[in-house]
Amino acid sequence: MAALKSTLRQLLLFLGFLLIWQEIISLFHLPSYILPTPWQVLHALTQHSGLILRETIPTIIETILGLLLGIIFGGCTGFLLAFSHRFSHWLLPVLIISQVIPTFAIAPILVIWFGYGLASKIAITVLMLFFPVTSSFYDGLRRTNPGWLDLAKIMNASKWRTFWHIRVPAALPAVATGIRLCAVIAPIGAIVGEWVGSSAGLGYLMLNANARMQIDMMFAVLIVIVVLALCLYFSVDALLRRIIYWERV
Repeated sequence: MAALKSTLRQLLLFLGFLLIWQEIISLFHLPSYILPTPWQVLHALTQHSGLILRETIPTIIETILGLLLGIIFGGCTGFLLAFSHRFSHWLLPVLIISQVIPTFAIAPILVIWFGYGLASKIAITVLMLFFPVTSSFYDGLRRTNPGWLDLAKIMNASKWRTFWHIRVPAALPAVATGIRLCAVIAPIGAIVGEWVGSSAGLGYLMLNANARMQIDMMFAVLIVIVVLALCLYFSVDALLRRIIYWERV
């Protein structure tokens, strides 16, 4: 029953969004080259479905690989920061500086270094993702219940066993929050890489549509990107709930 109510609520929100979209066009008499109607976007989506589907595949590959590598690199970095205070004094400022630099500013350099293929898009995605995972994992490891740590000391547990069996499981809910955020950001990283330099993907398709003033096509691709991000988010959320079964995350 709750699932049905949630589905109906989301459907009503979607229909309301379409209605507002259509009313804005009618109220301000906007031409299609400024804002196409929902039906024009739907027509473009169905008319070019084969092309859009073909260009979606590279973006999905870049997104998933970038997400996985971002989680791995971010988790390892957070682990090093929490396990070695000496190491954290040197690495933490470097991480903060890396996030100050806008991704759009460094993306062309990564394309030059890694080429126009998958590698540069994955590198850009990883660059955007690993810091949220690192910061959430590091913060979760530092906020372990002190009572659990005291109990481990009483039982003469080694530093490594305490870290692996107490601090890491306690940090997983915080990491889950960072990973969910990454699931939303990952498609953005892939699209940014495709905008900077690519010969395939949804970002590349949007640039071509923009050059030809195919605004309805751009909106159709944008809708596909939104659907891709939502599917990735809910898939990651369901997986995290299965993995961290002992706590609601």
